Amino acid sequence: MVHIDDLLRMLVESEASDLHLRVGEPPIMRVHGLLRRVPNLPVLTDRDMYDTLYIMLNDDRRTRFEQNMELDMSYAVPGLARFRVNLFRQQGHVGAVMRVIPYIIKSIDELMIPPIVKDLCMLPRGLILVTGPTGSGKSTTLAAMVHHINERKPKAIITIEDPIEYLHTDKLASINQREIGVDTHSFAAALKHVMRQNPDIILVGEMRDLETIHLAITAAETGHLVFATLHTTDAPQTIDRIIDVFEPEQQQQIRTQLAVTLQAVISQTLLPRADITGRIAAFEIMVCTPAIRTLIREGKTYQMYTDIQTGSQYGMQTLDSHLLQLALQGLVLFEDAQAKASNPYEFETRYKRALERRTAGEQSAA
Repeated sequence: MVHIDDLLRMLVESEASDLHLRVGEPPIMRVHGLLRRVPNLPVLTDRDMYDTLYIMLNDDRRTRFEQNMELDMSYAVPGLARFRVNLFRQQGHVGAVMRVIPYIIKSIDELMIPPIVKDLCMLPRGLILVTGPTGSGKSTTLAAMVHHINERKPKAIITIEDPIEYLHTDKLASINQREIGVDTHSFAAALKHVMRQNPDIILVGEMRDLETIHLAITAAETGHLVFATLHTTDAPQTIDRIIDVFEPEQQQQIRTQLAVTLQAVISQTLLPRADITGRIAAFEIMVCTPAIRTLIREGKTYQMYTDIQTGSQYGMQTLDSHLLQLALQGLVLFEDAQAKASNPYEFETRYKRALERRTAGEQSAA
């Protein structure tokens, strides 16, 4: 069996994002969103899985995996990259999925994140949520945001991650990165004590439960800038998800707190690029204007979409608008953009009109 480091080297050289290992199949890589079996490698046996995966585990991790039958961890191949690793059991066998985390953190500009995000990073306090489905690039966006602050402001930053993905090196900021299961027991446990660690900025890898959500909102309320993620697809759904976690008698209070503390919701999804090899993120951005804050307080999240559509002067944009822009620039295929659009029929209509206007403009210029 190939050594795990060699497999991961193949993963990086193939420009793949994930490696899937399971008994009865050869190693499988996700290359630009598509799964491909690695050619010329045999199917994996239980012995192969044990020899391949357990070499990454120290005694503590081995004990935790065997007790919980699940394990999130990070693994590094020196000089190559870091990897986010999830070990699990399926049908009595050990399985694993590993994601590439490059050593080099790309900037907001390099990732083509909308410029308003730079302004959001400079805010003194409040809650900024980065949302999207699993594998949509939320961790990469957050790393770019922390990197942006690190290069510009002497702030104390504490991250709570499961596991630690991108490693930050102090520049102007002082950054402490804490890993669940290694440095703290849970997001909630870390957040309970984080105030005594004198942070300016707190990054919460994932708001998974009521206690973590409540503590994150409280941290933002007490004058900290808090970044956090949720697995939601747009801003209204994000607000509703947070509110619905709480008991009915608490929900109005949480709406009021959220209306005061929330600064922005950045929702994203990944698409394959049409111009070069790779993927690109499309973003929906909601900035909390007084009108948006009123809608949150009154529970009228269904009206937010109109404010996002008309809020371009505040840096807001809908996902469909960004998808249209990417398609018209030739960065993504129309079909891929339409598949991600919230209203595919309207998206097609807007795309055709934009092409007609472009053609008419070119003809008049000629």
